[in-house]
Amino acid sequence: MTAHNNQNHGEATLLEVFPWNENFDTGIALIDLQHKKLVSLLNQLASHLAYQSDLPTLAVVFKELTEYAAYHFQTEEAIWHQYFSDSELKLKHKEKHANFLAEVQKLKNEEKNTPLETVVEDILSFLTHWLVFHILDGDKRMAKIAQAVESGVPLNLAIEQGNLEMDGIMRLLIESILTMYDSLSLRTLQLAKEIANRIKAESEQRLAASVFENTLDGICITDTNLNVINANPAFYQTTLYNCEEVLGKNLKNLKSGLEDQPTAASIWQALEQQGSWSGKVISRNKNNEQITEWLTFSSVRNVKNIPCNYVAVFSNISHFIQLQHNLEHIAHHDTLTNLPNRLLLYDRLELAMAHALRSKLSLAVCYLDLDGFKPVNDNLGHAAGDQVLQEVAKRLLSIVRNDDTVARLGGDEFVILFGNLKHQSDCHPLLARVLQEISKPIHLDNNAVANISSSIGVTVFSHDHSDSDQLLQHADQAMYEAKRLGKSQYYFYQVGSEK
Repeated sequence: MTAHNNQNHGEATLLEVFPWNENFDTGIALIDLQHKKLVSLLNQLASHLAYQSDLPTLAVVFKELTEYAAYHFQTEEAIWHQYFSDSELKLKHKEKHANFLAEVQKLKNEEKNTPLETVVEDILSFLTHWLVFHILDGDKRMAKIAQAVESGVPLNLAIEQGNLEMDGIMRLLIESILTMYDSLSLRTLQLAKEIANRIKAESEQRLAASVFENTLDGICITDTNLNVINANPAFYQTTLYNCEEVLGKNLKNLKSGLEDQPTAASIWQALEQQGSWSGKVISRNKNNEQITEWLTFSSVRNVKNIPCNYVAVFSNISHFIQLQHNLEHIAHHDTLTNLPNRLLLYDRLELAMAHALRSKLSLAVCYLDLDGFKPVNDNLGHAAGDQVLQEVAKRLLSIVRNDDTVARLGGDEFVILFGNLKHQSDCHPLLARVLQEISKPIHLDNNAVANISSSIGVTVFSHDHSDSDQLLQHADQAMYEAKRLGKSQYYFYQVGSEK
């Protein structure tokens, strides 16, 4: 019995378009178990599609997958409710689940006007990408926060800690991407061997159809001079070229990333020595739009072991790159005000200190705490408090200069770095303006008005030769002295005042 018939009877080897690895583990056993089940169903759907199972079989597997996804979301939301109750974090996560089910149903409804095979291909691509992002950036984040809450950490602090820990998600994400596309590389080699075996008995048209029929990524076959002899629809869709502009043309002219050095040299060296190459290439399509792709390049050899063709598989990973940028921003910025958080502040502070030493100028480290902020939260609600913090952030940004930094440490505490000061007195007008701007009434959405002020502690790097941690501690101490003296003022840390 052929592999095609075996697949129709559910006996073929499973095709892993989504290889599971330990990076996807959240640490919550039930969730991880259900995630693995979802991945298994997704791979089953891909296998049935790849081996051309009949339409009823595809429909049955798809129905099981969507029903299990809905069941998993209910289970997951019940778990999160134990830790987060009706917090905004849980509600946003639940909204993502609802949006996912709506998008799948939207794709499924296209079956009315589109063949089921095409609909399943679109759904399969959507499921794979969504599940990777949701597990790594959603469920792992929630799990970290839940585990912190379970260990006794307050929810707000657990959320802050969880967001900081997610800075490491980029390493996990890249490892997962590489694992997925390394697996694709192995399957491409198998595909190349199939081409070599079938080329003796089949025509070029039948060969191309059998190779490309079930492929979700852009694929093309070239001769030994890299002139394209065939390409699948996905290749045309991503490059935006038509058939006449592709066939017979050199692949380097269609994919500019293949000409970049040292990428080009490494490709040919790997093809000669190992028979394949995998890596990231950046090219431009016909509209000059940049596309970041993961290329798996393989050579096809004849019976004399001489290369006779090349197979190139292009997988668009632009969405992964964008996610990387988004995660990096989230890891270094406060989610409410979009100001640098503590992690980025320390980096900016180290750079500012180094610049001050080189330029022999001073750096003012200002620790700011809002006076009267707690009554705003208590009397007007946390939404009003958030609006106050956002408005304070805007006002501080309007005061500082291009090379200065405003950061939020959490709660109602901010830090400002004023650099390039010739004298300590140079920061007095800036500090006075900060006090003036913050003391102006803040008009809220509910027609209420918040009246707050600020107390600022300042230490000057040049007089205060401390490291970054101590500078912030000294500024914090000075801030408390400003509050003690009556609030709505600034106070300079006195070097040598430590007990």
